[in-house]
Amino acid sequence: MKFLRSWPYTFIVIISIVTGVLAIAASIHTGVGLRDPEGFLGPAYVRLPMLGILMFLAGLIPAAIRRRGWREIPRGMIEVVKYEWTLKRVLYIATGMLAFYVCYVGYRNLKSVLPIYTNEVIWDTELAALDQFLFGGVNPAFVLQDMFGVGVSAAVLSWVYLVYLPLIPISLGVVLVFSRDLRVGAWYVTAMSLNWVIGTLSYYMLPAVGPIYYEGTNYAYGALPETSTAALQDALWNNRMEFLADPAAADVIHGVAAFASLHCSVTFTMALFAHKTVRSAVIRWAGWIFFGLTFVATLYFGWHYLVDSVAGVLIGWLCVALGAWATGNQYFRRRTLESDMTQTPEGVKPEKPSMQV
Repeated sequence: MKFLRSWPYTFIVIISIVTGVLAIAASIHTGVGLRDPEGFLGPAYVRLPMLGILMFLAGLIPAAIRRRGWREIPRGMIEVVKYEWTLKRVLYIATGMLAFYVCYVGYRNLKSVLPIYTNEVIWDTELAALDQFLFGGVNPAFVLQDMFGVGVSAAVLSWVYLVYLPLIPISLGVVLVFSRDLRVGAWYVTAMSLNWVIGTLSYYMLPAVGPIYYEGTNYAYGALPETSTAALQDALWNNRMEFLADPAAADVIHGVAAFASLHCSVTFTMALFAHKTVRSAVIRWAGWIFFGLTFVATLYFGWHYLVDSVAGVLIGWLCVALGAWATGNQYFRRRTLESDMTQTPEGVKPEKPSMQV
């Protein structure tokens, strides 16, 4: 066990290798080719390095101004790169992005072949019955739609649900590039990557498609206005039908799975990590509010049953805890503003401190 914590990235690198091997093995066994999922700013192997570079550039100029002032920005930039951007720091960031990328792509491909290995067996009947029991015989979507309405609230919750997609790589780039403590960056990478791994396991343990697909739009969701979320739901179902018709020949990735909610697990991971590491109360509260709205959206639009979203919260907590243990941050405490300002980052000359966010 000590070996797994000898380097902040040892644990998640091993996990990413195992995940990648399993995805390759599943691809060979099923005859379904591996795919690199496209998303915000293109494929992940383009998106993550691009965001890392953008975050680096975004922080370089303020750091240069802090070091040398407005009149000597070019010299300040050179000094920031020379003294702060050590080879070790660059390698840590590259390792984190690569581990995250392998875990994410492995997750998407293992999720894609889920119907093949589960023979399309789903547990939606039982999960829907549990929802009805917990809400007194009423679909929780009805309760939330009556509570919040189906006008402006639908548009806001749809935006919240979809902004999650670009927020993941952006947050990863921010933490890796701006964190002074390299172990903290490793903690976030490990926690976020574990969401994909544990989430994949939950899909195979209890396969389900979710209320919107199991119960249909005419039951609880027909009253909702047309939103981008509704368009995404239609697209995912069409992809599922195309995939099931001929998995080996399908030109799409199957992406329908309800248990557990990774929207809830990932946003809870973000909020809990920020709560434990970020000094700004505004950022911490924003994280929790975003998570809360996401939790509501998963039920409101019929993506998940209540137990799916609750399970997502538990997964998020587990990912943060395991990430802290694996990277040596289990006893981490937020530094006070004063101690952070006087800390000298590795490789930086103390007489000319630079700004860190």
